[in-house]
Amino acid sequence: MSHPTTTVVLPTKGPLLTRTGWSVFMMALIAVCAVAPVLNLWVPDSSMFHMSTYAVALLGKIMCYAIAALAMDLIWGYTGILSLGHGLFFALGGYVMGMYLMRQIGRDGNYKSDLPDFMVFLDWKTLPWHWTFSDSFAATLLLIVLVPGVVAFVFGFFAFRSRIKGVYFSIITQAMTFAAMLLFFRNETGFGGNNGFTDFKRILNIPLATPSMRMTLFVMTGLTLLGFFLFAKWLVGSKFGRVLQAIRDAETRVMFSGYNPLGYKLAIWVISAVMCGVAGALYVPQVGIINPGEMSPANSIEIAIWAAVGGRASLIGPIVGAFIVNGAKSWLTVAYPEYWLYFLGLLFIGVTLFLPAGVVGLVKKLRGGDK
Repeated sequence: MSHPTTTVVLPTKGPLLTRTGWSVFMMALIAVCAVAPVLNLWVPDSSMFHMSTYAVALLGKIMCYAIAALAMDLIWGYTGILSLGHGLFFALGGYVMGMYLMRQIGRDGNYKSDLPDFMVFLDWKTLPWHWTFSDSFAATLLLIVLVPGVVAFVFGFFAFRSRIKGVYFSIITQAMTFAAMLLFFRNETGFGGNNGFTDFKRILNIPLATPSMRMTLFVMTGLTLLGFFLFAKWLVGSKFGRVLQAIRDAETRVMFSGYNPLGYKLAIWVISAVMCGVAGALYVPQVGIINPGEMSPANSIEIAIWAAVGGRASLIGPIVGAFIVNGAKSWLTVAYPEYWLYFLGLLFIGVTLFLPAGVVGLVKKLRGGDK
């Protein structure tokens, strides 16, 4: 007796973005590359349409945070691995850029020395070995990718090979960033101790404290965020991305299907760490300081909150969450500074209980997106 054959229809890969998605993307691109520069550089200060220097710095900083939130979504939203140590990778990228910016100060420091001021204060005579390539911008760009990438690879290899997962993985990532923070606080490590790096003056021998340079950094940050968004969208829609989502939903079944989750988890872990490193490198010249406080576990927890508030496994959600939370933070820390942390905690609890899909999920539900 013959049995009827069934045809398995595999899902077809859709477009990178829908027509509406491309329209919104182009609007964001125009806003970053054309509207913001015009409003800041050419519209007079007296005009109501002028974009202030404070707004440029604030939005540039939030876009850096949005890149970190997008990186968190790849590892948490699409792979199911909650990291509470991504602040470390953000800070490592920032420190690499900070070392270059410190070398760019040259003899314009307080001590008129070729060494950074904090080294002169500590009576150091030569640069430490890990500052060897800090005067090269090309080497700095390479190290911004390599340093967080290598740290993530080494940590992830041993953690994933040992099959550490769930809350245990989250705890050891938090311990990792806390240990790094304590290490960087020590003066003998050559990273400026608790003061870190500050008083930056130029980049590529071009002064930082000029409107044109601030806007250049703003545009570069916006383009990087948009570029990473497209990359993440392509990645999660590829076969690699589908395997990641399968690992998130049923890792054991993935193993029984002949896939080794180790390589996939390690790859997305390193990619996510590098994205955070790039975000940190863009953050430092705009904010003007980097210190070990950026490695605090609280900062890593905030990155997870941005992703949760906006909506995990949506890519656009963490970006929205970063803007919502940090926009509220910039206002509340001025108006009600003593209540900011309470608000942040209540926000995370409220989203977890009542909006598990985040703000983006709520919008989709209101628009009838959830069938």
